[in-house]
Amino acid sequence: QVKLVESGGESVQAGGTLKLSCTASRQRPSMAWFRQVPGKEREGVAGIDGRGFRRYADSVKGRFTISRNNAQTTLDLQMNSLKPEDTAVYYCAATGVFEMPATQALAPDSYNSWGQGTQVTVSS
Repeated sequence: QVKLVESGGESVQAGGTLKLSCTASRQRPSMAWFRQVPGKEREGVAGIDGRGFRRYADSVKGRFTISRNNAQTTLDLQMNSLKPEDTAVYYCAATGVFEMPATQALAPDSYNSWGQGTQVTVSS
């Protein structure tokens, strides 16, 4: 089992920036960020696989950037131009799959390791 620890969540004003980080206890080729608000399903935000292929939810394209260190143990999410609707608990996820199909990259069922989550609150 891989342990994932998120950090960086905090309260910011709309239009602001925030960077989330996730540290994995060991290398995982495919990793992703998800978010969830109370009463709603967990939503895929951004993912990256072993080839370095990235996928983003339409709602964050052009504003969020996912990146990872070469050792595939640290995953970051740079969030710019934040909006109140970005408010959520953000989760880091990982799996041993190397080539993640694009259609599965933002699906929660594609990942088998999850962090505890970090709260992001964007106020207007």
